[in-house]
Parts: sequence; structure tokens; C-alpha cells
Amino acid sequence: MLRGLDSRSDARLIVGPSDFDDAGVFELGVGEGLPAGHTLNLVQTIDFFPPIVDDAYMYGAIAAANALSDVYAMGGRPLTCLTLASLPKDFPAEWTAAIFRGGSDKVAEAGAFIVGGHTVEAEVQFGYSVTGIVERAHLKTNSGARAGDALYLTKPIGMGTMTTSAKLQKIDWATLEPAARQMATLNAAACAAMVAAGAHAATDITGFGLVGHARNIGAGSHVTLRIESGRVSLFPGARDLAAKGWLSGGAKRSRAGLKDEVRVGGGIDETLINLLFDAETSGGLLIAIAATDAARLEHELEARGLPVSRIGTCVDWTGAAVDLV
Repeated sequence: MLRGLDSRSDARLIVGPSDFDDAGVFELGVGEGLPAGHTLNLVQTIDFFPPIVDDAYMYGAIAAANALSDVYAMGGRPLTCLTLASLPKDFPAEWTAAIFRGGSDKVAEAGAFIVGGHTVEAEVQFGYSVTGIVERAHLKTNSGARAGDALYLTKPIGMGTMTTSAKLQKIDWATLEPAARQMATLNAAACAAMVAAGAHAATDITGFGLVGHARNIGAGSHVTLRIESGRVSLFPGARDLAAKGWLSGGAKRSRAGLKDEVRVGGGIDETLINLLFDAETSGGLLIAIAATDAARLEHELEARGLPVSRIGTCVDWTGAAVDLV
């Protein structure tokens, strides 16, 4: 919606609405009062959504982790957050307090600070506007992937199926809680690992699902991401739930919307295909890195206690942004 609304160009706008990225990046310099020869790159993002779990504290924590993730996907470090809250007039005060506390604790874990916010009276929505910084040498965008790069994913997928199953009352909180804890896990360690290893590109897997966000890297970098479907880690239990049709609405919308940009190979189980397209919340980072640096990334991930999941390769453009094989 923003593309074409503002045709102004400025060299300081490093990443803006015309790109396929997770956050905007703006360079501050002499014009903003910095000494000659010094720059500072701001990373800015915003994200909020309705409750995806019934636990108020976990809802706040997940919303914060999800918003912070966009900064990590750019290789940056979050600094400040503005709270965005939409709450009904009769919303229980203890639930409001728990949501805010969950978000605050997660922002503090990230080393960032809440500096204010805005609240309106409407249906429940919660999240943050986040500002961070990134060194230009560490900036990761969706346009940096190259043919020959290896692809890694730092969290299992299946969150859309898990939360939808809970909303349909097909699973209880004890079954959903491990997924909620995964969604509330920051991508800070994954960011540090990819920066240390010298990754070329990255994105976080959220509302567009694995395939949708992989498409953004493919389109931004003009390469094809060849994803080996069988190597993608699935959250325990998600496949069985998806096989029963308990997927988010995003699975069908994404599959229909991306049909001209994604090739689906023969022989892939239909349930797995749906999970690859299904919407995620606060998913992991999808990282593209030179094959020669893959071993280093694996070492950095292992050193931080993160799973090592190599799911594919970038190849020269084949006419599709993503090939599922």
C-alpha cells in the first residue's frame, strides 16, 4: 500500500517501502548532528496482532518477541519500544496488567527499553513499535542472497496450526504451551550467530509463512530458493494436527496468492505443503549464507544452543522465487 505514495528519494533511506524487507533502515549523519565521517543506522519496525493464546502474560511476551524479531532479522540490536494496545473498555484490569508485564519482561530480556506508547478502546490488539541500530557491515536484507548460498532455519514451523487448533479447542493449554514458549523465544541468539558467520541475507518467518518469506528473499535477491521440504523441522504434533485440516486461514491464502511465484514439486505430502505455506507467529530466522561459510554458521548456532537445520540452497533464477522439492 505504501509503494508509490512517496516518490522522494534520499541516499539516507537504505531500506524502505519499495524493498521486500522486515524493517526500514535510515542512516543518520552530519545532517542529524553527528561528526563528519560518523554515521548511525536506525532500524524501525512495528507489529501488533490479536491474541493467539489465552494466557495473557504469554500473549504479551509473544507479541513483544514478534515485534523485536524484525530488528534481529536485519542484523540489528533493539534499543527502544513504544507500546501499542487496543483494549475493550470492560477488559479486566488483571488481564491488561498481565499482557503489559509479559511484553515488558521480554523487552527487558532483549536489553531494550519501553519509552512510551498509545492505547485505544477497541477489540484486543497488542504489540510494539521498535527502534534499533545496525552497523552497515552487519546489515542483512532480503536482497543479499546469492546463487550457491546455503539456507538455514532456526526454529521449527507449525505455529499457525498449533494456535488454530487451540482456538478450535482441539488441543489444551498443556499441549499448546511449548509452542507458546517457542514463539516467545527471542531471535537475538540467531541474529548474533548469523552476524558472526557473515550471512548474506535473512528474514524472520512470521505471517507470510516459510514459503511467503522465502519468496521475499527470492524476489529481492533475484535468485530461486530451492527448499528441501523433508528437511524443514516441524514442531512436535503440528503435522498430525494439520493432517486433520486445523490450519490457519493463511495457508490457503498464501498458497493461492503465490501460485505464480512458487513451484511445488511432485511427491510432496499435501499436509507438509500446507504447513510450509501456513502462517507463523514469531518464527525463526531464515538465513542465506555462502556455502563456504556454512560450517561456521553451524558452529555459531551450536555454540548458542540453537538447532542446526539446513533446509536448502539458493540457485540461479529459474523463473520462480521458490522451488519446493
